[in-house]
Amino acid sequence: MKFPRYQLILISVAIALSFLPATPQKPLRIFISVDMEGIGGIGTSEMTRHGGKDYETGRHLMTGEVNAVVEAIFENGPAEILVNDSHGDMQNLLHQDLDSRVIYIQGNIKPLGMVQGLDESFDGAIFLGYHARAGTARGFLAHTGSGSVKGLWLNGKEVGEGGLNAHYAGEQGVPVILAAGDDVFTDQFGRLVKCELVTTKTAETAQVARLKHGEVVRQELAEATRKALINLKKAKPFKVSNPVKIKMRFSSTTHAEVLQAIPGMKLIDGFTVSYEANNMQEAYPFIRLIYKYVKS
Repeated sequence: MKFPRYQLILISVAIALSFLPATPQKPLRIFISVDMEGIGGIGTSEMTRHGGKDYETGRHLMTGEVNAVVEAIFENGPAEILVNDSHGDMQNLLHQDLDSRVIYIQGNIKPLGMVQGLDESFDGAIFLGYHARAGTARGFLAHTGSGSVKGLWLNGKEVGEGGLNAHYAGEQGVPVILAAGDDVFTDQFGRLVKCELVTTKTAETAQVARLKHGEVVRQELAEATRKALINLKKAKPFKVSNPVKIKMRFSSTTHAEVLQAIPGMKLIDGFTVSYEANNMQEAYPFIRLIYKYVKS
């Protein structure tokens, strides 16, 4: 059977192209922020603090959840993953037990705290081990930043740490694709951000949780990660409007009064202040500064 000359040329080109190396797949860039209160298997505050009973067990559980998510990400293809320790002194993860393919940020003297390292170059953000905002009924170990904060509002919407971090990620154009924590957190966060959610435990009270086995939680996280990556192109960053109007309520009148030394800070009532920032790039480190480093 004879082929026309043009067909022979096309066949030759197709054969030649088949031997060319495939174009390398661009690595996904994923940012992971890891808090501790919402990690599966942690059912008391003692497990979240240095020197507390079973704190080392909490560290292993925390590290295991990160590794489960990381493994699922690499199943999808090449990736560059930045893991930011986001609890307390921010040196809780067992660095040498983390998947060797990740880069790890350790330590808490950093202006962006829980979102340190997150910028517009990332394809998605993942929040692990998170908890509900301060004052939330039944929220397991619920708080916002520190015990001095009794409420935080951005542009009139009350948020916790998850909401604050979602605002920052949104301004960078990065969607939150997965968030995990106790049932009160996932319900609360799910009302603000549409993403994959994993409930790691059920809060019985603010100090007591009903726990699933860590292996079960890790399996659920891996499956949720796979789903999040399948739907990655549909994920939308949280919309943030500028300027950002900040309102914070503190546990003491002294804290609110001391903050009046900052130009532009307004006193709403004895416990509550307000401030207007140009954007989240300015607002985030400012919020962290006034709850962490300004003492009442």
